[in-house]
Amino acid sequence: MENYEKLGTFYLGKGYDLAKGKVNEELVLYDSKDLTTHGVIIGMTGSGKTGLGISLLEEALIDNIPVIAIDPKGDLPNLLLSFPDLAPGDFAPWVNPSDAANQGQTLEQFAASQAALWKKGLASWGQGPERIARLKEACDMAVYTPGSNAGLPVSLLRNFDPPSPAEQAEADLWREKVAATASSILSLVGIGADPITSREHVLVSNILESVWKEGKSLDLAGLIRSIAEPPFSRVGVMDLDAFYPPKERFALSMRVNNLLAAPGFEAWLQGEPLDIARMLYTPAGKPRASIFCLSHLGDAERMFFVSMLLNRIISWMRGQPGTTSLRALLYFDEIMGYLPPNGNPPSKAPLLTLLKQARAFGLGCVLSTQNPVDLDYKALSNAGTWWLGRLQTQRDKERVLAGLEGAAAGGRAEFNKQAMDQILAGLGKRVFLLHNVHETRPEVFHVRWAMSYLRGPMTREQIKTLMADKKGAADAPAGSAPAVPAAAADRASEALPLSPQGVEVCYLPASGAGAGLTYFPHLLGVVEAHYQSARYGVKLSRTYAQAYGLEEGFGDPDWGEALELQIDPGQLDAEPLSGASFAELPGGVSAKKFKAWQQALIRYVRQNRQVVLYSAPGYKLTSEVGESEAEFRARLGQAMREKRDLLVAKLRRRYESKLGTLERRLFAAQQAVDRENDQASASKMDMYVSAGATLLGALFGRKTISAGTIGRAGTTLRGTRRIYKEKADVERAEQRVAQVRAEMAELEEALNREVDDIEAQLDPSTQELKEISIQAMAKDLTVNLFGLAWLPYLEDAEGHLYPDWK
Repeated sequence: MENYEKLGTFYLGKGYDLAKGKVNEELVLYDSKDLTTHGVIIGMTGSGKTGLGISLLEEALIDNIPVIAIDPKGDLPNLLLSFPDLAPGDFAPWVNPSDAANQGQTLEQFAASQAALWKKGLASWGQGPERIARLKEACDMAVYTPGSNAGLPVSLLRNFDPPSPAEQAEADLWREKVAATASSILSLVGIGADPITSREHVLVSNILESVWKEGKSLDLAGLIRSIAEPPFSRVGVMDLDAFYPPKERFALSMRVNNLLAAPGFEAWLQGEPLDIARMLYTPAGKPRASIFCLSHLGDAERMFFVSMLLNRIISWMRGQPGTTSLRALLYFDEIMGYLPPNGNPPSKAPLLTLLKQARAFGLGCVLSTQNPVDLDYKALSNAGTWWLGRLQTQRDKERVLAGLEGAAAGGRAEFNKQAMDQILAGLGKRVFLLHNVHETRPEVFHVRWAMSYLRGPMTREQIKTLMADKKGAADAPAGSAPAVPAAAADRASEALPLSPQGVEVCYLPASGAGAGLTYFPHLLGVVEAHYQSARYGVKLSRTYAQAYGLEEGFGDPDWGEALELQIDPGQLDAEPLSGASFAELPGGVSAKKFKAWQQALIRYVRQNRQVVLYSAPGYKLTSEVGESEAEFRARLGQAMREKRDLLVAKLRRRYESKLGTLERRLFAAQQAVDRENDQASASKMDMYVSAGATLLGALFGRKTISAGTIGRAGTTLRGTRRIYKEKADVERAEQRVAQVRAEMAELEEALNREVDDIEAQLDPSTQELKEISIQAMAKDLTVNLFGLAWLPYLEDAEGHLYPDWK
């Protein structure tokens, strides 16, 4: 295998000679840290843009960098079509029947030919099945389809959550979150509202701000009610009804309500919550590739989802510590319309925020498009890396050159507009110009063969097949309310059963009216636990509310099977809602038993509700209170990447010193020639420095050491000797060059050994975590409430009961 698996580098392809139209053997390796200054991929249809994007994502995932990808077209699910065995049967379900027909082959024959093509193509680029297996082992991949159950559904409209503490602390961040959320909501109902002039935008923004200031979330139903009856009476200095009359507010609320009542809209309320930390890492801490496929959505729905997702990413980002290493990657395929040069769609403000601020948090953004004239190039001047493929028109080329010139300002790379224009004119399929402000010059390269099978955009049915196993796991019930016996519901009456003397009775607030509501009896205990540990800096309190359903003949409660509630005892109702019914209270429920059941709950909380911390002794890191194992593993992985980057920097400095010694020895070999012509000394010095730079780039840049690389250095020396025509010194100089070659080979071998050692030491998958449990003492447990609670349930159209509490 070729030496492209270097620390923190992405193998993108090989150099390409435009004059000869041929690929050379110089590997193009991209430093992952450079992506913290973002990147943009531009190329017309057929340029190989999708292959480059997927190859970039493959490299990130192999390097344990999690990915969130936004895919308006449906190409990126191809990332999941990676088959380590490269067997025809693996390809068969995914080949296009029309392609097989065009080749005059059956599906089986075409699948076999595709498998053979991929095996040969990967081998030609130095990649084998073991690298595909490494990719699949390194990460978890999932395709999400918001508003559809084709892939994994994602719940976005169930709640509009308040800004994070970091955003609440800064007024401008708070305003951005409020404005962006309001714009996104209104875009979903087809209202392109201006934040200043639009009454709709001002009203919705004030509703969000009013609710969020109380630390509460707002669901869509609550928003509809709040539009009709806002929780305030004035907007600015004006009376609410004068600013937005009730009749017109009702019309707006009906417009949003019609959206909620539309057939199929319930899909927006189902699925996983849009939790960015969860989208980036599995519960076990493995990096994820979360692909959000939007090809099935209309324009307004796409804009709404993209805007909300970007704002969630910003909220997550601002809760992370700063870093100079790449923490995560946001990839946006076909960004046309979301970051236009004119106009301000809801997606533009969060994209600008990410391009300006994400670098400090280690979040890299890569934007891809085939239409450069539809991008805001002032915004893209923040992108440090440009991958440019074949362009369609001269106008496209001019816009790209203008953007490149802005991006190059202040960078290391020189910008020659005329030369760049000539290079862009000569690019062919899968050939790209790499312009990186962190490098001294641009480079033309041919994209490597993708490990994933690029079969083209996927249909809804194919995505459904791809995600069938994951959907089965996601659909399994977890943490839901305990089932209510149908027999108990049938015996419900309008009379409230008598409660035991001396037992506190309460009612959970229902979300609706009492009509059609049935209350069911539960034991309810609210216990406050205090945890302390000076060693780990823990001092906190947690409240646990456990509700256990009372059924006939239930015996002693098993608190491990109880329903966990998020309630404040002060918000419980003292009376039931009028018009509700009540299930029977089982016999044998007495005040004496309540005391025993309370003691059992205290023992349960003490034994089963510890504060769990995780420790990585080798790194002297311990998780924070409330930090999950996945979040801690993600933080540990980031710490390892930062340490890796520091070690590589030290390695680079050390080998630069050794290389300097070799350069001096090369120069000494030519001293005899130099004495004969002092005037040429400076020129020859430049040549030797150039030779040294070639070797140094091979060790640490985007190239690897090869016979061609060292040969060019030798050619430089031989060219010098020809210039001075000192033939008597040629043989001696060539012997010195051969000696340097051998020493350079030894240097490379030593470097590779040290790289392997660093990789072994800093592999996140090999790090074992120590679990630390902090238990509350009996004296530190306080029972705030223990009694009989009536929980409200409603019956759906099919006769099933479901919880109806707030």
